[in-house]
Amino acid sequence: MTSVQSAARGLCVLALAAAVLLGLPGAAPNAVADEGWSVVPSAGGRDGRPSFYAEGEPGAVLQDTVSVINPGDEPLTVRLRGADADNSAEGGGFALRAKPRDTGAWITFAKKTVKVPARTRADVPFTIGVPEGAVPGDHPGAIVASGDGRSAAVRVQLRVGGPTLSALTVEDVAVRDGRISYDLVNRGNTVLTPKLAVRADGLFGEVLDRAPRTLPVELLPGRRVTLRESWPDRPAFDSVDVRLTVTAAGGAHDEAGTAARFVPWGAVAGLAGGLVLCAGGAFWLVRRRRRAEESGEPREPGGSGGSGGSGGSEQPRTDVELTGAVT
Repeated sequence: MTSVQSAARGLCVLALAAAVLLGLPGAAPNAVADEGWSVVPSAGGRDGRPSFYAEGEPGAVLQDTVSVINPGDEPLTVRLRGADADNSAEGGGFALRAKPRDTGAWITFAKKTVKVPARTRADVPFTIGVPEGAVPGDHPGAIVASGDGRSAAVRVQLRVGGPTLSALTVEDVAVRDGRISYDLVNRGNTVLTPKLAVRADGLFGEVLDRAPRTLPVELLPGRRVTLRESWPDRPAFDSVDVRLTVTAAGGAHDEAGTAARFVPWGAVAGLAGGLVLCAGGAFWLVRRRRRAEESGEPREPGGSGGSGGSGGSEQPRTDVELTGAVT
């Protein structure tokens, strides 16, 4: 049997989880808590392993020990179980599946219910039985302990021997409400930490250029997550092509984009309102004149049809400025 090895690749101990998808009350923020009981790898915690790392071929049985530490003055009873790791759909945060079908289902404890006396610890051996037909690559999971009204978890990083593939795609790019939204999909069989670069070009040149940066996401194999990129300084009036480029270790790479139109609808509405008022005023004047003509009303003074003076027409008048003396 192959021993469960300590890992430099192991990530920080997390205790979220059970409360996120499992509906368990009061999950601790970390597996090693400042107060109260905690669950850690044996000889682990702050000065030891932050998580379990195991690697073996299909058919292997891997062994290790988990410890429950009770610093309190009262005895403690906790129940242990295995769980599969997951990404939350929005934001890609670490979570646990409600029902284990992978690593969580392969974990077997020497005892599931553990009684820990006050101010002591209980060490519980466990095994990970890798099935013969297990798919090569990463199979992230966790050990969850529940008791005393709360839950805590410690991660298990399991890699099954065989060919590995790093691959991801970026999909469903959209621009709305001042943000660029997109989906990342892990198409390979390894955990990925993607990097993202964003570029946008408008009618008059570049309007956005963000250099590649590491996203705060561990994208698990086969998972899809929706992420959003803020864009507070987007143009007010332009037609823009947005391009996203994602990369990850192992040669994973993909690009996708979308077109966006920015129109200052407030100004457009104001202009349209002014045009409507002008058109309405012109229409009213035309209708008023037509009605006057149809009813035979006299024209305004000064027109060719006006009357006055002898002969029925107004005589022309010349105004002369007198500058000399009249004699």
